[in-house]
Amino acid sequence: MQTEVIISGFGGQGTLYAGQVLAYAAMDEGKQVTWIPSYGPEMRGGTANCTVVISDEEIGSPTVKHPKAVLALNLPSLDKYEDMIAPGGCLVVNESMVNRKPERTDIRVVMLPANEIAREIGNERAANMVMLGALLANMDILPNEALEKALKNHTAQRLQKFVEMNIQALRRGGEYRAS
Repeated sequence: MQTEVIISGFGGQGTLYAGQVLAYAAMDEGKQVTWIPSYGPEMRGGTANCTVVISDEEIGSPTVKHPKAVLALNLPSLDKYEDMIAPGGCLVVNESMVNRKPERTDIRVVMLPANEIAREIGNERAANMVMLGALLANMDILPNEALEKALKNHTAQRLQKFVEMNIQALRRGGEYRAS
């Protein structure tokens, strides 16, 4: 089985980091993985996205035209990627940063106030992990425990103080199901 995920938002929202955590977790689970980051020259405040491909077999190409899942952390990301999702796929939307409902009816949609949830946990920058938790709860990609383990094992020492908060964010996101 192969799953393609695009994570997209503004620079500074942790889109690339969310993709890295997902990729590390998949590698630790023995999966084949590609992770391709893309960001504009503006960095913070500009657009940023990454593509993660996870497979049980060798990956033929890391490029993706119709991902099975998209995490849209802001409105420009929803506008750009909604139409690209494969029918039957999953769209996770940060309704904290989006002022419209998705239009597609042939995909599963998870709407959640990721920024507000992250703020309740203690740091709005954990919204990326809230979104990732919602993805895992709505698609059979990896167990939540694999991401928790990846956070513990692959987070830089100077950032270890945020691991427990990120785990809590993953779990809170996992409470949201597609409508």
